[in-house]
Amino acid sequence: MHALKFDWNPITGIDIVGNFKLHFYSLMWIVAFLLGWYIMKRIYTKEKVNLEYLDPMFIYVVLSTMLGARLGHVLFYQSELISEDFFSIFLPFKFKGGFEFTGFQGLASHGATIGIIIGMYLYRRKYTYKSLLWILDRLVIPVASGAVFVRIGNFINSEIIGKVSGDFPLGVRFIKDHYKEYEVIRATKIKDVQEAYNAVANTPELLEAVPYRHPAQLYESFCYIFVFLILWYFYSKTSKRDQTGFLFGLFLVLLWTVRFFVEFVKEAQVDERATWALNTGQWLSIPFILLGFYFMFVYTPKKRVV
Repeated sequence: MHALKFDWNPITGIDIVGNFKLHFYSLMWIVAFLLGWYIMKRIYTKEKVNLEYLDPMFIYVVLSTMLGARLGHVLFYQSELISEDFFSIFLPFKFKGGFEFTGFQGLASHGATIGIIIGMYLYRRKYTYKSLLWILDRLVIPVASGAVFVRIGNFINSEIIGKVSGDFPLGVRFIKDHYKEYEVIRATKIKDVQEAYNAVANTPELLEAVPYRHPAQLYESFCYIFVFLILWYFYSKTSKRDQTGFLFGLFLVLLWTVRFFVEFVKEAQVDERATWALNTGQWLSIPFILLGFYFMFVYTPKKRVV
């Protein structure tokens, strides 16, 4: 097998004005939300549901996803922000060490999932045209498609990287992850950060220090394409879409099983001080998988008493 290895040193955004930068990671989130809206519109049109319900749902989904993802990241992976830089938890800015626009950074998919479920519960209390599980059974389809683009955004940002790949035929050297901004400036004596990274990419002795790693983000993104396709198949080609909770459960099982196994080739996102067989991301995935099996094979909706 021929080795597929390459260096990764892209620009991560476009400077707009001052400290404001249009991050490609943020654009991936926008693509995910817009594509999700389009898919839900197709579903609602197919099932003859009033499209007036769609825009309020979109607002609930966007807010609950971002808030849940951010709070999940802080609680699960970066709790020190609560005391060190509290306002950066809720705003797309960094205040500690100088004011800086950071965009959507530090988001956890476990928190996003919890946020969406809570958000749809609140949405359902106001809009009672369908049951909560009916909505979730269909909403998980665009959520799966959105996950594809979010992980591509992580790859662009050189974040959530994989472990050193060694002799594995597929590997990526994440230059921006290996050399932090101050390190790359010190190593190259070039003040412009992007030019400094470019210099590293063209300096064999500096580049040699960067190890090849598994592109875990791309593994995950690729798998999520199949999660989306499987969900779409069961929704459009089988009667399982009428089994309340089945598609929601299938989504939980598929997506978090992918996440569970990809974690084996990921660097831990928190300092794992204890020696555990599983990391934080895997422990957090297990309850979602079990919940998914429950909705697929055990759950039965309550019958209305006439």
